[in-house]
Amino acid sequence: MAYILLIIGFGLLIKGADFFVDGSSNIARLLRIPPILIGLTIVAFGTSSPEATVSIIAAIQGNADVSMGNVIGSNIFNLTLVVGIATILFPIKVENETIRKEIPFTLLASVALLILISDTVLQGFNLNTISRSDGLIFLLFLSVFMYYVIEVALKSREKSKEADAVQDVKWGKNILITLLGLAGIIIGGQMVVENGKELAYSWGMSEALVGLTIIAIGTSLPELVTSIAAALKKESEIALGNIVGSNIFNILFVLGASAVITPLEVNGKIIVDIMMMIALTVLLLIFSRTNFRIGKREGLVLVLGYIVYMVYIIIRN
Repeated sequence: MAYILLIIGFGLLIKGADFFVDGSSNIARLLRIPPILIGLTIVAFGTSSPEATVSIIAAIQGNADVSMGNVIGSNIFNLTLVVGIATILFPIKVENETIRKEIPFTLLASVALLILISDTVLQGFNLNTISRSDGLIFLLFLSVFMYYVIEVALKSREKSKEADAVQDVKWGKNILITLLGLAGIIIGGQMVVENGKELAYSWGMSEALVGLTIIAIGTSLPELVTSIAAALKKESEIALGNIVGSNIFNILFVLGASAVITPLEVNGKIIVDIMMMIALTVLLLIFSRTNFRIGKREGLVLVLGYIVYMVYIIIRN
């Protein structure tokens, strides 16, 4: 039964992503705002819903390792496998604003996370934690990011005199398609995670390894499927915006909200993973500056990077 439900989950993810990309890109055109902003906000927040659900529930249950590991593992997955596969299928064009502001903001959020959890080094404490005050700082950073996105959207509307004249593009239809797509992504992602975990346990995998692989990968499947669907439809702004926005939401909203609910004790091993996440963000920024596109060669490097990382965490655990 788990195999059947797993296949159904993948089906919902794929079809949901297809609907979501179509609906959200049409809404962007109706609103006269760049698709990159839709990717950074609606699409990113929607595809980050599984991470938010898993991490917040884990925080409530007092399982900080799952909450932290899910976010960091998902971000690394996004930066390597999601970007890599999407660009191998179709090279992603990178806008100047994304290089100058959005990817650097992702880097800022990652560095802020590293600084705020380094309590033993910077403050001489016995434990590294993300306190409630740290969580509030993350949420304040998120509000700054949302202010930036809204300001860019308003400026974009002022520059645009009229919406694209596209036949059969209706508000109601596209809102419905977008919501149905989002529902398919979330439900499909949950089915894949739960049934994937069940199969992994039956194969004899340890609980720690399942958390680092199945949960992190499973909650990132919406980003993977959505970005691949967007790349195949040549909606490269949504493909990259989804990844960048999702990583920002994962750190600032998911960890911020989780820490506000209950302070998170940080396992010392996760610091290495955070440093790797920062290095990969820098690498993405470097690749983006190459002719303002991320090509197949760069995508292959990122996919190989994820394989190396998986080997590392399996050996470490």
